[in-house]
Amino acid sequence: MPFVIPVERQSTKLMNRALLGFLKLISDALRDLLPIIFVIAFFQIIVLQQPFPNIGGILVGLVCVVLGLALFVQGLEMGLFPIGEAMATAMTRKGSLTGLLAFAFMLGFGTTVAEPALIAVAAEAADIAGQAGAIENNDEAKASYAFGLRMTVAVSVGAALVLGVFRILIGWPIQYFIIGGYILVVVITLFAPPEIVGIAYDSGGVTTSTITVPLVTALGVGLASTIKGRNPLLDGFGLIAFASLTPMIFVMIFGMVA
Repeated sequence: MPFVIPVERQSTKLMNRALLGFLKLISDALRDLLPIIFVIAFFQIIVLQQPFPNIGGILVGLVCVVLGLALFVQGLEMGLFPIGEAMATAMTRKGSLTGLLAFAFMLGFGTTVAEPALIAVAAEAADIAGQAGAIENNDEAKASYAFGLRMTVAVSVGAALVLGVFRILIGWPIQYFIIGGYILVVVITLFAPPEIVGIAYDSGGVTTSTITVPLVTALGVGLASTIKGRNPLLDGFGLIAFASLTPMIFVMIFGMVA
């Protein structure tokens, strides 16, 4: 008669395994945050020689950050990366170039619109522009400016993914696109209004953040893994570079037009 483990023992083992996994996530997140914790503590205590204001609130916030980072990393591994690769694989197997490029554009556009860092930077840029007199200093004008900035960046990331996906399909080397793109950034900087240049450069950074990066990376790896003759290590990465580059170009053009 085969040995059967009681249901209670199986449940206990599963709970213990889940608890150990969760504790490992927490310890990994805390380990990743330790450098910045030490830096802040060193400058606050040794350099500034001042106590931490509202130490209780800081500790509660630190716990929330550790938990959030741990759950976020786990969510990427369980959800965003697999779904991104699965969708890229499914679209490639359909064999429709138009559908694949449309999917890449909509993915880039949608993830960028939802990017929290871009929302914050666009709102701050609109507020500063209103105070500086570049736009009317009222809520309607600032909301319109922030919305236009977000839409410009979203379109630029969508266009970047279309170009990046097409590069993977054809097999062109990425370095020529990146070098040419940054040369174009330098040229456009000479003609763009000085007030928009810094915002444009920051837009390229904040675009590639928590939502965009995992899905875009999964898209590139999924495509390179599916297409015959492509190496995921050589061809699957690089879409993030396109997504960081094109917002600078588009936002400076937005500033020249608007």
